[in-house]
Amino acid sequence: MKFSEAEYWNGIILYGLNAATYKIALGKTLLDLTQRNQQVVTWDALSQAYLDNYLSRLAAAQAMPQQSNPARLTIMERIVREYQLGKLTYAQAVEEVGLRAFHDVIPRFQTIGTDREIVQGKFYNADFGRSLNLTEALFRVADGEVANLQSQLDSRWGLLEGAFQISHDHSQLANDLRGIYLLNGYHRTNLTANIPFLEGYQANTCFYCGEPMAAGGVHVDHVLPRQVLHHDEIWNLVLAHQDCNLSKSDRLVGEHFIQKLIARNENIMGSNHPWKGKIERELGSSPAQRAKSLRKHYDNAKEILGAYYWGGAAGYNPEADSFYRKLITRLNNKKGAF
Repeated sequence: MKFSEAEYWNGIILYGLNAATYKIALGKTLLDLTQRNQQVVTWDALSQAYLDNYLSRLAAAQAMPQQSNPARLTIMERIVREYQLGKLTYAQAVEEVGLRAFHDVIPRFQTIGTDREIVQGKFYNADFGRSLNLTEALFRVADGEVANLQSQLDSRWGLLEGAFQISHDHSQLANDLRGIYLLNGYHRTNLTANIPFLEGYQANTCFYCGEPMAAGGVHVDHVLPRQVLHHDEIWNLVLAHQDCNLSKSDRLVGEHFIQKLIARNENIMGSNHPWKGKIERELGSSPAQRAKSLRKHYDNAKEILGAYYWGGAAGYNPEADSFYRKLITRLNNKKGAF
């Protein structure tokens, strides 16, 4: 199963893990650097181009947060803020970027999901702290497509900022709901014992992408984030690939997955398994009651988290994305040729 160079690039941008916007900014910086026709880029030139992207992005007075915890500032936000306040000159800000901003993003950029092997060295090789050596593959991907790729990255950056901007307009209600779930919740339990039971209701396929799961690579995931519900009830548990689970993390899913979860639970209710009674006690005695109860929990999760959706949008569905399914298959079967 082979991937084109453009697919490698898309895999990095769309399916790597994003706790902050560093990776998107580096993608834009790499594309900028290809336009200089220099294969070896000094660390200072890299730092300057990276800083310029953040200065442009954070120029607005009400700049959006750049990481998943909007109560904190990223290193780049702090450097830009210090520069804007006159505490750093431009040259000093560039130096600070080179010293402080790249320790995570340079080693981790060429990663899809949690896999660092399949794209290692594909678009650059780093002599950390000294220079970045851009590969021919990067120049080929950028050739004639820089404007489109930059536009895609800008859109992706906006999606991340939107996800990171947890709304404060309803903070009191959100905190009240969190308090209810905390009060009624319990400490995390060992979920692996549920795998054999759940496999039978998922036909050994991932709940999110629909692809088969290899033995040993199965994760139990909470469809509605555990950090909201604070429990491990079976009605909210599904099986997923490791990479799907980590990519989703503690984000919301769209309505299509809630419908799928309701249908899965009704399949369990048609069995004689002891969990049937547990689901009935938790959600209700009839299909309509159970669906209503589950949707109430879903609405509460949306109230608490805001528009914090997996993929940046409520309509995101990896099962309908042929490239994502191809990628997951490859990540779970590294014996094939790439």
